[in-house]
Amino acid sequence: MSLITYLKDTKGELKHVSWPTRSQTINFTIVVVLISIFVSFFLGFFDYIIGLILSKFII
Repeated sequence: MSLITYLKDTKGELKHVSWPTRSQTINFTIVVVLISIFVSFFLGFFDYIIGLILSKFII
């Protein structure tokens, strides 16, 4: 298979993709950012708590 054939086939397949609308893309991006912020605070909180607990045992 040549590179040209591969690129033509790829272009044809991309026409079958159901692309999200601009509104959906913005909404999904906001959801990902909010979840990322929540998870970072969640992990940071437990990291802080575990650090406090370990500092009690390690002098």
